[in-house]
Amino acid sequence: MAGRNEEELKKDISLLGNQGTTYTFEYDPSILETFENKHQNRDYFVKFNCPEFTSLCPMTGQPDFATIYISYIPDVKMVESKSLKLYLFSFRNHGDFHEDCMNIILNDLVELMDPRYIEVWGKFTPRGGISIDPYTNYGRPGTKYEKMAEYRMMNHDLYPETVDNR
Repeated sequence: MAGRNEEELKKDISLLGNQGTTYTFEYDPSILETFENKHQNRDYFVKFNCPEFTSLCPMTGQPDFATIYISYIPDVKMVESKSLKLYLFSFRNHGDFHEDCMNIILNDLVELMDPRYIEVWGKFTPRGGISIDPYTNYGRPGTKYEKMAEYRMMNHDLYPETVDNR
């Protein structure tokens, strides 16, 4: 069946199309919403590029800026993009280290969707002359995706980009 009917669209999604969107400035994973993957018979990647991520340094309170890349192979549930945007926005006043933010995002999305595979990579702009790019991933235990996660972890940055624009 191609497309989704109105009942399917309204079943689990309340934020998309809602003109009364509330922006939460404190970390809140309850914002996240899912919908059914209608193509569970095949593996495919869904990738989100989030170039306006901000959080706060837990020591100084100064803002940290990053582009976050989230790639996953869905199983039954998929994350709805507007809820993901609002969820990421909820980190705006959240004080945590870069590495912690990426692992929190990964953990929340694994709990939400139970994907076959997922990775979260943050590319933070420099402060104090250094940029930090934490990468984390997850593959469902006992499956080929667990092996995929191990392989991608060991090989994710074999060819690092030339960093001349941050």
